[in-house]
Amino acid sequence: MNAVFSRWRQSLGVYANPKVRAMLFLGFASGLPFSLVLTTLSARLRQAGIDRTTIGYFSLVGLAYSLKYFWAPVVDRLPLPVLGRLGRRRSWMLLAQLGIVAGLVLMAMADPALDAVRVAWLAVFTAFCSATQDIAVDAYRIEAAETRDQGAMAAAYQIGYQVALITAGAGALTAAAGYGWQASYLIMATCGLVGIATTLFIAEPSESMDRASTLGDEPLVQRFLQHSTDWPTWLRGGAAWFIGAVVCPFADFFQRNGLKVGVPILLLIVCYRLNYTTMGVAANTFYLDMGFTLDQIALVSKLYGVIMTMLGAVLAGVLIRRMGVAKTMLLGLVALSVANLLYAHMAAIKPGIAWLATVVSADNVANGIAGTSFIAYMSSLTSARYTATQYALFGTLWSLPAKSIASQWGKVVDAYGYPAFFVYTALIALPAILLVLWQIRRLRMTAVTGDA
Repeated sequence: MNAVFSRWRQSLGVYANPKVRAMLFLGFASGLPFSLVLTTLSARLRQAGIDRTTIGYFSLVGLAYSLKYFWAPVVDRLPLPVLGRLGRRRSWMLLAQLGIVAGLVLMAMADPALDAVRVAWLAVFTAFCSATQDIAVDAYRIEAAETRDQGAMAAAYQIGYQVALITAGAGALTAAAGYGWQASYLIMATCGLVGIATTLFIAEPSESMDRASTLGDEPLVQRFLQHSTDWPTWLRGGAAWFIGAVVCPFADFFQRNGLKVGVPILLLIVCYRLNYTTMGVAANTFYLDMGFTLDQIALVSKLYGVIMTMLGAVLAGVLIRRMGVAKTMLLGLVALSVANLLYAHMAAIKPGIAWLATVVSADNVANGIAGTSFIAYMSSLTSARYTATQYALFGTLWSLPAKSIASQWGKVVDAYGYPAFFVYTALIALPAILLVLWQIRRLRMTAVTGDA
């Protein structure tokens, strides 16, 4: 018993790493705008009299996070003037954080009941800045710590992220209930200063290489330059940059994994978050339609629920060290599907606050485990030469289809009702479960044969 306790204590000791602790604040900076342009915004829109179908389309704002791969090469390689003295990662973080604060202030001043289109464009701008921040933060997280500590780095990021969800969820809803939505969003903009302060205090990761200077070392770029000597200089240089920044990261992944392994890995990334994302965007409207007040939603879903997610994230960091990333992913995904079925039952009855707390507990602990292990898994797949671009590619692969499908939740609920919707969200996890089982089997066979 003492030996078991000692091993668990050693696993928890990773959270004493200063770099791990720094991820708490960067996670907060990343999580704050996410709710304010999606779930919290949906509650604001509902109270402004916007219909469910339109609110569902507002979730397309989240496509900014899904499409970030297309400008991740710029963040990965382009140095910023003036701010560039902070380092590649920190300079892009700071620029994005300034944009987030400005976007939230402008959203505070807009009224969706009078001009929903203006609110939509401001949400898109804020989401774009937030996605840009995520590119830089993800690269910083991967480069700042060793591979064995990535589970803890992901867990710390998730905890900070969830604290931000409490702030931008329960905090914003409570502030809106007491002082109105304008004051609520202005308070949230002030909270954005946490990210700016963190960026100014942390150090640039030592592994952050000058990717612009290594462009000519890429074999694909060299071959292109050899066969394009008659091209105009500006066109040749631009094409070489595109190949090195966009094509090479994608090619590198398949060079390291091969098609036979690489394609199923990418399919796993595409499928893994389908059920949670589809259900998540509907949550606030579902709670309101079930008759719960903003204060109840703030207390149970946005405060207590997020604490449960943090518990799941901490547990995931330990489980990853104890049983590996793939098995932890499987546990989280199965638990999420069970939670979705509990939501289906809740939608079929007249739920009280106790039912809400029970289902939220199951859902958020499961999401903490699944989300943290998924971040660690994607981090393990990146190459040091293309950290930001490859991780953004993985982010695009999972979030683009997930958010596109999730945008139709209003139509599904209007046509079939909430119980059928939540059963549907549970069933769409089945492909991911099968792919995780494949990954576990592949890793077991690799360990036995010693093949890469």
